[in-house]
Amino acid sequence: MALFRKTIEKIASGLRKTREKFFGGLASLLRGRRLDEGLLDELEEKLIEADMGVATAMKIRDDLKAAFAEKRITQGDEVIDFLKQELKSYWPAADRSIHFAPTGPTVVLVAGINGSGKTTSIAKLAWRFKHDGKKVVLAAGDTFRAAAVEQLTIWAERIGVDIIKGSGKDPAAVVYDACEAATARKADVLLIDTAGRLHTQDHLMRELIKVRNVVAKKIPQAPHEVLLVLDATTGQNAISQAKAFTAAIDVTGIMLAKLDGTAKGGIVVAIRNEVNLPVKFIGLGEGYEDIEPFNPEEFVEALFL
Repeated sequence: MALFRKTIEKIASGLRKTREKFFGGLASLLRGRRLDEGLLDELEEKLIEADMGVATAMKIRDDLKAAFAEKRITQGDEVIDFLKQELKSYWPAADRSIHFAPTGPTVVLVAGINGSGKTTSIAKLAWRFKHDGKKVVLAAGDTFRAAAVEQLTIWAERIGVDIIKGSGKDPAAVVYDACEAATARKADVLLIDTAGRLHTQDHLMRELIKVRNVVAKKIPQAPHEVLLVLDATTGQNAISQAKAFTAAIDVTGIMLAKLDGTAKGGIVVAIRNEVNLPVKFIGLGEGYEDIEPFNPEEFVEALFL
């Protein structure tokens, strides 16, 4: 219980902007008021402002209205407890863990557009896996951007993990070498960085598909996970990115970065409702230790802390 509380407090700290913008004014909005159409309108507007999405906001409004009609709720003061239970119910029991290969290295392909926080998120994942006792190798596959290779190299040195890179090499060639190295070194996890892709540019997406195919040929049944890094500060645009990347490379989960830098943390709810993909990790700061596995109950409790 103490660990649960500590984790909630850490997540709550990262969600400060979201909580202050939406939930900070929620108590004053609801206090002492009778639940009526006017209050429902105001609440729906706040849900949309938090980027939970129009569909989510309308569903919550309808559910609140039904609860009021059935006299399960009569006052605004009762809405917060109702909202907490409502939001928690959006995530049925599901496997949000990383699926490790039974033998050989587990290959995690990481994608995302430039500026999404992808390279830093890979460092956080590397630290997390190493912290869990795994031997990690990084593949600097974003060869189109020299700064990305340099940044990942610095992170690898700080965390203490191996990195495979190739000056001037084609991304697929670097990934080929990384697969061989990870196997030879008996690594538990191979984390592959990929060039930032604009999800609207088909030719760039085809290059990403090529990298995925190289992995599949070198290591049986790989990649075992395809994680898409989404920048939480982009709000609803993250939804269209998730749909486009999933169509191209079969994304298996989402790493939601920069959650601490946005007042629109409700995007987690919108992703759940509009894209059938699990959020597996959330990024809550600039340090490599600022990563948490996504737990819906902890997330909702942190929003209302």
